[in-house]
Amino acid sequence: MAHDKIIIKDLLLRGIIGFNDWEREKKQDILINLTLFTDMRAAGQSDNAADILNYRTITKLIIEGVENSQFHLVEALATYIARLCVKHGADRVIVRVEKPGALRFAQSVGVEIERERGDFEPPQS
Repeated sequence: MAHDKIIIKDLLLRGIIGFNDWEREKKQDILINLTLFTDMRAAGQSDNAADILNYRTITKLIIEGVENSQFHLVEALATYIARLCVKHGADRVIVRVEKPGALRFAQSVGVEIERERGDFEPPQS
């Protein structure tokens, strides 16, 4: 398993998320942090962009997905993001999704999940 990491820190997006009616009336801030695990040895040796995990593409897909989605739960949004990451080449991913200002007296509230490719593949028969 790859131990190399790509870190995407403090991706601040706006989207509809929440269970309560008032949370679904307008877009809210959603803060996302990712750690993408991938083997970077080939890219390190070749210095060739064809050998990298394209984190720009992954980030664009996350932005589009979050801005156009209407999740009720941050857990569901985190799982959606994790699935996108492994579908586009990450061996494993840690996803943290936070809602700034969602809880009185707290800077933010969120979840952190860790998933790998096998978590989204259908079981072998």
